[in-house]
Amino acid sequence: MQRTLSFLRRPALALLALALAALAAAPVQAAPEVIRIGVATAGGGDPVTWGGSPGGVVRVNQWLEDEFKGSATKVEWLFFKGAGPAVNEALSNKQIDFAYQGDLPSIVGRSNGLKTKVLVVSGARNNLYVAVPPASDIRSIKDLRDRKVSIFRGTNGHLVAINVLAANGLAERDIKGVNLDTGSAQAALVSNGVDAAFGGYEWFKVRDQGLAKIVYSTQGQDPAYTRQASLLVRSEFEQANPAEVQRVVDVFVRAAHWSSEEKNREALFAIWARSGTPVASWAAEFEKQPLAERNSPLADEFIVGRYKAVVADALKLKLIRREVTVDDWFDTRYLQNALKKQGLENYWTAYDAKGRPKSKQSVAVNGR
Repeated sequence: MQRTLSFLRRPALALLALALAALAAAPVQAAPEVIRIGVATAGGGDPVTWGGSPGGVVRVNQWLEDEFKGSATKVEWLFFKGAGPAVNEALSNKQIDFAYQGDLPSIVGRSNGLKTKVLVVSGARNNLYVAVPPASDIRSIKDLRDRKVSIFRGTNGHLVAINVLAANGLAERDIKGVNLDTGSAQAALVSNGVDAAFGGYEWFKVRDQGLAKIVYSTQGQDPAYTRQASLLVRSEFEQANPAEVQRVVDVFVRAAHWSSEEKNREALFAIWARSGTPVASWAAEFEKQPLAERNSPLADEFIVGRYKAVVADALKLKLIRREVTVDDWFDTRYLQNALKKQGLENYWTAYDAKGRPKSKQSVAVNGR
């Protein structure tokens, strides 16, 4: 009997040996030579950086470079004056691996077939403003009718601007819209080339120089009128390099935590000021707003709801041609791993779809 069992074991042992040999011979996925991160802004400073996101802290402090120091992987940052649309083109051409961009352009990219995954929120509830020349008679959104107004089309501010107009009884066709990037809009307003301009925190610097006044702000209003930004990754890159993706997310979560601590408020604004936007502008943008609310990395119900709302609005306005899904787009596995490793599972407050606080908890949109 023992001899028979021994005989029967031989084929199994042989198969096991073959399997082990095959495993040993299987090629090990090499680490990428470079990790390329595209940022949907021209940025500023030397080296070029940006503000309003924990990602700017990662950039200035070179935390990603330190994370991969001593390895074969280098980190490369690319900044795009053309903002979200230009980032989408770079993703399509596989010129970048990660992308920091706003909700609308990332949704436009997804609708056009770009295969990406949203990894971590990095700059939530960004405000929108309307700036006009100092001597302008424009006092409110309703006064924009038949005026020449700058809107940076295709960016996450574009759709919010349309919604703000609609809330005041106007459609985009009721204004003389001009598509200008941030720098061009500032030059046009200062030279009276346009009557007004929608934009973000960059207008505080112009205001403080006495070259513009702000007649509208989303601060303190319905959070549905705010803009969201996230870190995305090309699906192909993520599938081939999950370990590196995890390390990138780990660093962004570390930066989100540091940027959420009120004791770091002044230091945070000083870091962001290296992009060329003064500390005073950041103080104005974040006035009476908790850092943790704006710098949370969580893909909670509010964030997912906003992305769904942007899809619906973009379809209605024919900014995208087909509907795209959102729930399966957020891949929170890496975020949840980072939160657990850093002991931050209960640090940030989750918000419901209307932007109201729920309870402090880690939020996973799905189990992927």
